[in-house]
Amino acid sequence: MSDSSPVRTDALVLDVWCELQCPDCRGALDDVRALRARYGDRLEPRLRHFPLEKHKHAFAAAQAAEEALEQGQGWAYVEAVLERVEELDRRGEPFLVEVARELGLDAEEFDTALIDGRHILTVDADQAEGKAIGVTGTPTYVVGGERLCGGKSQEGLRERIEGIVDRLLADGTA
Repeated sequence: MSDSSPVRTDALVLDVWCELQCPDCRGALDDVRALRARYGDRLEPRLRHFPLEKHKHAFAAAQAAEEALEQGQGWAYVEAVLERVEELDRRGEPFLVEVARELGLDAEEFDTALIDGRHILTVDADQAEGKAIGVTGTPTYVVGGERLCGGKSQEGLRERIEGIVDRLLADGTA
């Protein structure tokens, strides 16, 4: 998910390869929140879509996240969906529209976006890039050219990311 605001060249980018039907990605939310709190404007977490075939609603959820971003609430939407991943499993696209409505977004526009597929190319491009750099599961993080996979275990991952970010910020690489 690309941020529609002006590009911040001073912030270090943390790409978070995620899919919104993945329970491991829900667990990663706490790490992303902690990293945001620790680094503030010096680190820009950027959601990248990597829908897995085993989750039948993941591709639609990625498109919905892009629509939420377009409506100004990308991360809020992502967090709301991930917090209720079991409900997404059960209810699918109607749930995605319901979450949009709950957040005060234009739910009718969400429904239209899911039907007309206006965000498919963005999701496809993220997934292709992920495959090209070796992403095989979610969540996967890329910061400073280093890829860290959290699909098997999140244990110690935040600390490893912090180590890389601290080093890059100290070196002035960001």
